Amino acid sequence: MTATLLAAAGTYSTPVLDWHALAPLVVLTVTLGLTVTLDAILAERSSALLPNLVGLGLLGSLIPTLTLAISDDRSREMLGGAFVVDRFALMMTALFVVAGYVTVLLSTHYVAEGDYAEGEYYFLLLASVIGMVFMASARDLVSIFVALELLSIPVYLLAGWRKRAKTGIEAGMKYYLIGVFASAVMLYGMSLIFGGTGETRLVEIGNAVNGSFGAEPVAVIGIVLTLVGFAFKVSAVPFHTWAPDTYEGAPTPVTAFLSVASKAAGFAALVTMVFLAFPGADGVYGPFLWVLAALTMTGGNVLALRQTNIVRMLAYSSVSQGGFILMPLAVMASGDAAESALKSVVIYLLIYAFSNLGAFAVIIAVSRKTRSGEISSFGGLMSYAPGMGLLMTIFLASLAGIPPLGIWIAQLQAFKTLLDAGDTAAYVLAVVAAVNTVISAAYYMKVLREMWMKPVPDGDTTPVVAPQPVWAALGICAAGTVVLGVLPSLVLRFADLPDLTSALGR
Repeated sequence: MTATLLAAAGTYSTPVLDWHALAPLVVLTVTLGLTVTLDAILAERSSALLPNLVGLGLLGSLIPTLTLAISDDRSREMLGGAFVVDRFALMMTALFVVAGYVTVLLSTHYVAEGDYAEGEYYFLLLASVIGMVFMASARDLVSIFVALELLSIPVYLLAGWRKRAKTGIEAGMKYYLIGVFASAVMLYGMSLIFGGTGETRLVEIGNAVNGSFGAEPVAVIGIVLTLVGFAFKVSAVPFHTWAPDTYEGAPTPVTAFLSVASKAAGFAALVTMVFLAFPGADGVYGPFLWVLAALTMTGGNVLALRQTNIVRMLAYSSVSQGGFILMPLAVMASGDAAESALKSVVIYLLIYAFSNLGAFAVIIAVSRKTRSGEISSFGGLMSYAPGMGLLMTIFLASLAGIPPLGIWIAQLQAFKTLLDAGDTAAYVLAVVAAVNTVISAAYYMKVLREMWMKPVPDGDTTPVVAPQPVWAALGICAAGTVVLGVLPSLVLRFADLPDLTSALGR
């Protein structure tokens, strides 16, 4: 019996692992294990140590990410192509790690106040980042779904971290219930695709969709349901209803993390699905994403205009920005837009991360003084905290797309994709986007008007005292926003990612 079992085992080959390619995940996983161990051993004494450990672990994972980026241009495939480390994956990994590090900096100052002293907070944050890094390299239905749940479940708990506040409980429950529903819809769509193709690898699914399976009704239903699941994850209208309440009720550092890293992870998966699994189904995903992009831009902007709470305003702003990111994907099958669409999405996610995280960092600093989340609490900020006011001006001007700050180059690249598509649908979407760009400026300018022109509420000109980690986060975000806006060639070179397009021979 033993000989039979050994002989049977010998017929299977051991998976070949590229440890250099896995190094970022290994560093993060080791850090996660150390976090749990130290928290269990040191208990209350770990509260000051854990943020530093998690921050060092995140920065440490950037080292192999950079060495992989400069070593060669080849894609490293493992597990039969289900896990691929290429330039796209490395770029997204760097984005997730930096966003996680900035979130740790924004969370650290709460430790002294006892709000986030629990080690579980940093454990969950790091676990979510690991899921995002895994998502960046996932090229298989199973690995995508596992990565999605690994990054989502910790954030469900983090969103409800303010246990003593009704808004905190609502934030966690609403995000959890809608997130689970979205996962179920997505999983059902994926099961239909697997049932029709017999494959889980995205490239093989793409070949089947290009063939006879693409004409089957079950293929259309599977593709639409899968895209609907991702639409929930990236808070696209009309699947965005969880975002405002969750953003407002969650701790502000978690809200910043949700609005940037979680959204970027959803878009990373969506990009790989559209480029690799559904390339021949542009007649299905194209109109669907076109409608989503137009509704998301318009709905997010119109609702943001009505907000008086700055976190809810940025929540709807995040919804609207998601529409701009969806826009290139809606027309990527037309003309020569495929490569331009990929570059546009990566650029937008990268710059948006710096600008939005920076805006939330200012909100965290100012709210420590005002204890209010209302836009009116920013009245006269330039008169008593000019440095903080100048930074907020930079971040909001970038989000509004005002040159030479950040997002202007991302929006320009998105419009270039529409022009490269060269059809009527693309031109109409460009008009919708142009109108929404003007609308978005109105609510960003409302905050700037409060800061620059309105008096200080209650005449309180006490200086804003921000902890050093928050200033460090502000410095990172301001540098990224300004440098990538002033030197657009830098970000354009970063986003020159031929991996996905070359895989399809586009």
